[in-house]
Amino acid sequence: MSPLKTDFPAIRACIFDMDGLLINSEDIITQSTNQLLEKYSRPTFTRSIRAQLMGIPDSTNGDVFHNWAQLPISREQFARESSEQMYMLFPNCEPLPGAEKLLSNLSRARSTSGDPIELALASSTKSHSYELKTTRPETKRLLDTFSPNKRILGDDPRVPKGRGKPAPDMYIIALQALNTAAGPDAKPILPIECLVFEDSVIGVEAGRRAGMRVVWVPHSDLAVEYQDKQDIVLAGKTGLVEIGDTWQLGEIDDGWAECILSLEHFNYKKYGIDAPH
Repeated sequence: MSPLKTDFPAIRACIFDMDGLLINSEDIITQSTNQLLEKYSRPTFTRSIRAQLMGIPDSTNGDVFHNWAQLPISREQFARESSEQMYMLFPNCEPLPGAEKLLSNLSRARSTSGDPIELALASSTKSHSYELKTTRPETKRLLDTFSPNKRILGDDPRVPKGRGKPAPDMYIIALQALNTAAGPDAKPILPIECLVFEDSVIGVEAGRRAGMRVVWVPHSDLAVEYQDKQDIVLAGKTGLVEIGDTWQLGEIDDGWAECILSLEHFNYKKYGIDAPH
């Protein structure tokens, strides 16, 4: 086991996931799916099945969901109805507790090294869904904290096919975007100076693979489901989706990641961030 690392440099950049972390889209996906399950007289989501699907793109099109749901319709028909349902409900997305205050504080904060804190978004959601999810003025205002050139979405052409989370590519590309925007004369931000905020297990793994520190803010269902495996999640070692590259993963209790129950509980000082009061 590697020793606990305590001599981290101050954080200079924060990179955020979106769904289930900044906005309540995961709950809306659950609501949408449950409506369809009820329509076809099937039981609604259990906490366990929900935990297995959270954060995985198109998870309700996969074997885990369909083997459990045992729907009387084809996968294609379910996917079509599910898409229509979600597109109707996504405009209801709203910010989660603590999101507005945290982004507002970070956008005005400085690192103890004197640098402003750079912010980027790395979300698996595709552009069309992003537009729907940011329909409400308060949700759009929240996400507008990230300038368009610092938003990496699921259909970004720079993300190679098949290299979404838990692969590290989205986070590496987000860091490249921040360094490019800073210009050639700026001191490049290193991965170890980046803090990733994630709610999903595979998102934590992506951040760890990118060589970045991670704050995991799981949905309450996920927190309960993984309460005995939290150290494995924080090390990025759950192996929910197999992609190889195991050399990039962390070690148990190595100090690179922590779990908090809400964005409202974020400890700025711990990461060398001077935030306005």
